[in-house]
Amino acid sequence: MQIVCLDLEGVLIPEIWIAFAERTGIPELRRTTRDEPDYDKLMKYRLGILAEKKLGLHDIQDVISGLDPLPGACEFVEWLRPRFQVVILSDTFYEFAMPLMKHLGWPTLFCHRLEADGNGMLVNYHLRMPDQKRESVKAFKALNYRTIAAGDSYNDTAMLSEAHAGILFCPPDNVVREFPQFPVTRDYEALKTAILSASESIGE
Repeated sequence: MQIVCLDLEGVLIPEIWIAFAERTGIPELRRTTRDEPDYDKLMKYRLGILAEKKLGLHDIQDVISGLDPLPGACEFVEWLRPRFQVVILSDTFYEFAMPLMKHLGWPTLFCHRLEADGNGMLVNYHLRMPDQKRESVKAFKALNYRTIAAGDSYNDTAMLSEAHAGILFCPPDNVVREFPQFPVTRDYEALKTAILSASESIGE
């Protein structure tokens, strides 16, 4: 049995922090895992800016409520599900992602949680577990799944390396340069082709 593990932001939905940065006019919040490989450093940076600007969870959720999946993402997930087991492995948060899961047909989502105070201000974040993308793929392999993983950012490269086959989808040039071992796809048709090719190569 084969399982496809997908990143969420940048693969199926827009980058939430970039959308929020554009709505609020705070360019510093455009920084994502495409730019900063240290996730803890990135999240502390974000939480510090939110505290300084007095912006809370409701402000971010208000922006998310106006977002849709990337064009073609829903059809891509519909194409995948009859052919493979599908799991979304993301470093986003349930408090952000759940409204968008409805559009995608409620695929299985592994991600993290946020902590807000009584006023809705974000005070901390809680990882489901350290290095959860790689550890999830490792666990699927231990259950005798042949795994294919696709993502776009630094924080996806560990799961791509752990999987039987890893694929980059619309990655920035810096990630392509640093991880030349992964095939690069730029649209969903190319990603479908790469997944089918990987499926044939890794076997059942």
